[in-house]
Amino acid sequence: MRRGHRDDLRLQVTDIHDPDDRLHEECGVFGMFVPDRDDPITESIGRVVYYGLYSQQHRGQESAGIVVAGDDGLEQHRGMGLVAEVFSDRLLDGLSGRAAIGHVRYSTAGSSTIANAQPLMAQSKLGTIAIGHNGNLVNAPVIRDLLEDAGVMFQTSSDSEVILNLVARSARHGLRRAIQDAMRAIQGAFSLVLLTEDSLIAVRDPKGIRPLVLGKLGESTIVASESCALDAVGADLVRDVEPGEIVIVSGEGIESLQLNERTQSQVCSFEFVYFSRPDSEVDQVSVYASRMEAGRILWREAPVEADVVSGVPDSGVVAAHGYAEASGIPFGMTLIKNKYVGRSFIAPTQELRERAVSVKLNALRRNVAGKRIVLIDDSIVRGTTMRRLVTMLRRAGAAEVHIRIASPPVQHACYFGMDYPSRNELAGRRGVEAVREMIGADSLAYLSLPGLHASLGDTGQYCVGCLTGVYPVAAPVGLEKDELPPAIAERDAAAGRRG
Repeated sequence: MRRGHRDDLRLQVTDIHDPDDRLHEECGVFGMFVPDRDDPITESIGRVVYYGLYSQQHRGQESAGIVVAGDDGLEQHRGMGLVAEVFSDRLLDGLSGRAAIGHVRYSTAGSSTIANAQPLMAQSKLGTIAIGHNGNLVNAPVIRDLLEDAGVMFQTSSDSEVILNLVARSARHGLRRAIQDAMRAIQGAFSLVLLTEDSLIAVRDPKGIRPLVLGKLGESTIVASESCALDAVGADLVRDVEPGEIVIVSGEGIESLQLNERTQSQVCSFEFVYFSRPDSEVDQVSVYASRMEAGRILWREAPVEADVVSGVPDSGVVAAHGYAEASGIPFGMTLIKNKYVGRSFIAPTQELRERAVSVKLNALRRNVAGKRIVLIDDSIVRGTTMRRLVTMLRRAGAAEVHIRIASPPVQHACYFGMDYPSRNELAGRRGVEAVREMIGADSLAYLSLPGLHASLGDTGQYCVGCLTGVYPVAAPVGLEKDELPPAIAERDAAAGRRG
């Protein structure tokens, strides 16, 4: 019995947030173009991009990079780790120029190595081109094979290099044609920033799956994955980049090209549920307001008698406030997060791992003991993290623990930039009661799909493929049928596209 207790402690301590049990972020991009070469801001453009990336650190923590267009062409610095770890004052002092792009990365396609860190660069007839990419391509393997057959040598395993080589190969036709040709060839989710020696280019995929915004800082043009990055550098939000739009910023001004007929955005619904910062707006929808409304709707759909409503820091807190507001049950903190624990905390010895019962999160016993707790989180992926949180609250004396999830069950793969476990590991594929028993809660309920749509404005124009198995873009070429969600496999079989 004692041995089992010590095993439980070890499980709780090593990492209360199991890295394989969270919805991993995609990537974040940032770009800036200064029309006046004599503008003093050109001397500090590296720092502006640094702050823009720092504010989007939540979108990727594996690597960071900046490329600046200076007097001597494109200058690059990138490295593994967080933005503050990759860049020093000395490095930033040396990054000056008229234009720049930056990138923070979480690897959803391509391994986590310095070779795959972005922005990537390539030579072409237009000179050096750099690219930063948020999203995944569903036809990248096919295009990669064709390019390799044509003699193209790849240095990375990233989708982004496929795009970069497509642009470089068409460069003889001029910048606009090269980008248009490349964008028509690729399929999937992509928000891109590209940089040449005299232009900044922003591109959003035809379905608008990944967000991208335009802003102004004085006379300079800013582009970023999230509007919070504009706030971080003191820029004003101008508008979202439209689905299928190519924006070219140069000394001649701003030019907008449309790949095809304008379509309504089908942005990823999990930008609102989890990925984006609460202070961002995506396609004119406030992330904070949508999470508050999700919490209110969750109360109407799944009420429960309780003493305290609480959220899992940080992603469940806003929805918890909405639930508390709608229910009249007081909001209270039940879990405290240690903000100084990094992404790779390791206790130095086994003895310390067993003694340090709570490292990343700790229960606030005063608010927990003897109370009926409603704990709100954004999602359940495998369920291992939630099981540990329920156990922690019970050890702190909770009388009851009721789990409410501010999104529908995740049941299918994502091909557009979210990194999930295999389908068989997804808790959402099991019944609600089976998951409730596994995590040890007194009750469990998810937000319904209509409830999610209502929280987003009830337009229905969002990608919910990971929830329903129906995607705005066809599934990747080359997957076996048993790897596809049923809706996609059946559709492809009916169309005769899979042998």
